[in-house]
Amino acid sequence: MNNARKGLWLALIVLLTAALNGCGGSGQTPKVKIGEVTRSVFYAPQYVALEKGFFKEEGLDVELQTTAGGDKTMTALLSGAIDVALVGAETSIYVFQQGAEDPVINFAQLTQTDGTFLVARDSGEFDWEKLKGSVFLGQRKGGMPQMAGEFTLRKHGIDPQQDLELIQNVDFANITAAFVSGTGQFVQLFEPQASIVEKEGKGHVVASFGTESGRLPYTVFMTKQSYMKDRPEVVQKFTNAVHKAQLWVQSHTPEEIAEAVAPYFKDTDMDILVSSIKRYQEQGSYAETPALAEDAWNNLLDVMESAGELNERVAPEKVVDNSFAEKAVNTVK
Repeated sequence: MNNARKGLWLALIVLLTAALNGCGGSGQTPKVKIGEVTRSVFYAPQYVALEKGFFKEEGLDVELQTTAGGDKTMTALLSGAIDVALVGAETSIYVFQQGAEDPVINFAQLTQTDGTFLVARDSGEFDWEKLKGSVFLGQRKGGMPQMAGEFTLRKHGIDPQQDLELIQNVDFANITAAFVSGTGQFVQLFEPQASIVEKEGKGHVVASFGTESGRLPYTVFMTKQSYMKDRPEVVQKFTNAVHKAQLWVQSHTPEEIAEAVAPYFKDTDMDILVSSIKRYQEQGSYAETPALAEDAWNNLLDVMESAGELNERVAPEKVVDNSFAEKAVNTVK
């Protein structure tokens, strides 16, 4: 082989090697970007998976960012800015209803109830009738917290549009501050905000929307169908890590879980973290398995239908793929 031909072959080998490296063919650790809808103790198993190294054990390099709000999170996912979204399952239905060519698929459930609590400004014995005629500081229209809240109110004979003054124009990040500063007689809050308000003597937790609204595929890891088809092994490893974290959370105390997730809540006192996690554990908010149950999915559709946000009852097989979760349950012990 002459020098010119040898040089050409060497150049081709170099180009081929570079191409393989670019596709991850050199054994590079796959990187996965997660966008979480908000930073919340409600998502404790996710932080456990990161802090305890379960993603690393599965050979994944996971990067977490907070994408503040369901709309922003879904935009980031659809645009490719993130690979996986941790957000309410209702967002995948909204995308499906819009006729997306590349639908968003739910593949691993993290929480299985609503995560908000009803906080009253005044102390004393609570009765749902007290909400009639009151000023209620709620959540964003069309989001799962607000829909689950309205679903619960209707269950107790309260029309959220007619029987009280419903405030929905306060940004999610400012709801707690608005209540503390005097807006509303009742407010719907996640943890640890609910516990913080109680500790400061500004309000009292009187009911759980998680308990009241029943099992729901409330917060779910999801990705685009194209990503799932192109990288099924990554989705499987990701789901395995999530299930490892779920098992860890189920077998540990609120104190142990709080210690594990504390790095993600540097400005939150340990006693608040513990009380928040205890509340979520006691009402079964943390899912034991990543699989989405059909009865819980139907309950989600009922909640969305009640809120007037559902164009059609979307069958789970349209936007749910439980195959990764089922394999994780069978292999991760």
